[in-house]
Amino acid sequence: MSLAALTVHEAAKLLAGGEISSVELTTAALERIEQLDARVKAYVTLTPELALEQARAADAARAGGEGAGQPLLGVPVALKDVLVTEGVRTTCSSRILESYVPVYDGTAVARLRSRGAVFLGKTNCDEFAMGSSTENSGFFPTHNPWDLDTVPGGSSGGSAAAVAADECIYSLGTDTGGSIRQPAALCGVTGIKPTYGRISRFGLVAFASSLDQIGPFTKDAEDAALVLNALCGRDVMDSTSVGRPVPDFAAALTGDLAGVRVGVPSEYFAAGLEPGVEAAVREALKVLERAGAVVDECSLPSTDYALDTYYIIAPAEASANLARFDGVRYGFSKEASDVWGEYNATREAGFGAEVKRRIILGTYVLSAGYYDAYYLKAQKVRTLIKQEFDAAFERFDVLVAPTSPSVAFRIGEKTNDPLAMYLSDVLTIPVNMAGLPGMSIPCGLSDGLPVGLQIIGRAFDEETVLRVGHCYQQQTDFHRQRPAL
Repeated sequence: MSLAALTVHEAAKLLAGGEISSVELTTAALERIEQLDARVKAYVTLTPELALEQARAADAARAGGEGAGQPLLGVPVALKDVLVTEGVRTTCSSRILESYVPVYDGTAVARLRSRGAVFLGKTNCDEFAMGSSTENSGFFPTHNPWDLDTVPGGSSGGSAAAVAADECIYSLGTDTGGSIRQPAALCGVTGIKPTYGRISRFGLVAFASSLDQIGPFTKDAEDAALVLNALCGRDVMDSTSVGRPVPDFAAALTGDLAGVRVGVPSEYFAAGLEPGVEAAVREALKVLERAGAVVDECSLPSTDYALDTYYIIAPAEASANLARFDGVRYGFSKEASDVWGEYNATREAGFGAEVKRRIILGTYVLSAGYYDAYYLKAQKVRTLIKQEFDAAFERFDVLVAPTSPSVAFRIGEKTNDPLAMYLSDVLTIPVNMAGLPGMSIPCGLSDGLPVGLQIIGRAFDEETVLRVGHCYQQQTDFHRQRPAL
């Protein structure tokens, strides 16, 4: 097996045993990137010098006896380009930040750095994380390693594609309406969005602050648990991070589902779900039953309103968050005869069409005379969605459903139809609206492309979500399948 194809836990074991070095592992990943990324285009910025420097430091730390209990020490990771990284260009895949180099690390990045992670580079995404296909990048689209003519999903498509193509051992992404789970499904990897507040958002360039959450892409659920152990916890720099104790997520991976109650929301199997996707998910439910789970149907009646609600709340928050990008403090500036002309010219040239669309929509729903009709009403519907999840979790330990209504679609297929593109996240958005943890794991193929199984848990119960995902992966091998690049 190529070193670049290792999981985190496999790499950690080999590193701890002295069978490989971090420099060897990092070199293998960099060689894989050099071999494939001209076709996949997962990365916006590569940092090979930094990576090898960190790898040498990790090897020295292990030689000095500092590696015990540090599974991420010396293991290469890719970072979505919305995560502020000291000394490394951070563009949000936007022309307006094309030359921005931060002078500090965001908390998630800092926590990985403190554990000896090796930073390979920054991954491509939809501009400012706004999109479902990574075609909205200000630089270039990313290609799905399973079929280079198809999208990898979005907005964290570069992070998902990098893991699927073995161009890193694991990666970080962000999820505002499905931007970890949907690309994980389309690229056939494991991706988890933890509970809102579980991981600090300090240093995450904000899209929609009440929805954004950082999480990992990995090759299996065991790796996801190890990465979450490093990332989670209270941070005084983020008032929305929660001070609950962080469990050992890896300890929850018992391999046993005896008595676990699994709910299947009927609304997630509605019209528009591809037959191949439904067949794979239904078969996965049978696997969970054979592993000891008790499976029964349930209902989340407000699911149909989640998409509409999201596309009021998220653009409204984006409109406020992106007001700071005016060419004065960040990015490039376009000259004009007065300051307002300069702002307009800079934002016109710096933002792409999708970002402009959402800023305009968000400004409209927050404007005088429309706030109550749209934004306030959307927040009330959001509360109903959360209450319905709460009621379902009185009966069930997890909810299981498809992650995406379709497998990966062709590049360019939906770019001229924003509504069709938005519907790609119809099954993931409700989880963000309720602030719950959700994970996507591979559960089969349809037309030769991966299908994702979505596992949704109670707030701050990532342990059960991971337990279910891990048990499923012990019974199947879909997570071990790789594209033939």
